[in-house]
Amino acid sequence: MTMYATLEEAIDAAREEFIANNPGVEEEDANIQQLNIQKFVLQDGDIMWQAEFFADEGDAGECLPILSGEAAQSVFDDDYDEIELRQEWLEENTLHEWDEGEFQLEQPLDTEEGKAAADEWDER
Repeated sequence: MTMYATLEEAIDAAREEFIANNPGVEEEDANIQQLNIQKFVLQDGDIMWQAEFFADEGDAGECLPILSGEAAQSVFDDDYDEIELRQEWLEENTLHEWDEGEFQLEQPLDTEEGKAAADEWDER
């Protein structure tokens, strides 16, 4: 799954992917039941996002469920406030890049590299 520099880009890409994976469903007829998102902090401090839409609530994906039902449908229909959506995100669910392409919830503090990374993240 591709990461995007903004949440809006991630949502747009998720919408396109949902339509591509559901042939025969027009965008205006899509019945969305769940929105999943994931926030990442890269080693260089950049923030990236991923998003996924699902037709069935409870479907598991690569991201964390954040909205369901009408709220997820509204985001799919591009009727949402990005600031409010960002406020729904719990920072403790943010994944931090530990090694190139490897992410975890918190950086390990038991190694010199982990301490250096934690210090670097704290400075931002």
